[in-house]
Amino acid sequence: MRHQKNKKTLDRNRDQRRALLKNLMLSLVKAEKIKTTVAKAKFLRPKIEKIITLGKKNNLASRRRLISVFQDEKIAKKILEEITPRYKERKGGYTRIIKTGSRKSDGAEMAIIEFV
Repeated sequence: MRHQKNKKTLDRNRDQRRALLKNLMLSLVKAEKIKTTVAKAKFLRPKIEKIITLGKKNNLASRRRLISVFQDEKIAKKILEEITPRYKERKGGYTRIIKTGSRKSDGAEMAIIEFV
């Protein structure tokens, strides 16, 4: 029984879930808008908002932390120089989830997650 277990598992084990999250974050930062399932979008939203908040500090420690999360200096640079300056005055809520209906093949609820 899953009493008092609040972690979303997305029917994956820990390593697969971490890889999925990393790939979703990379795709969102690169394209700034992705189409995925509603469950994955809701799973991604708090994680990416913490990344943007970290990038707003724009110091050496946050730069190194972003590089360690994404393993890519170009993505960290994009977050620090392009994405976070847009939200300088904003206190939170950097992403938006728009539901787009169900997928034809399996009926999964789809959504678009994008930066505001």
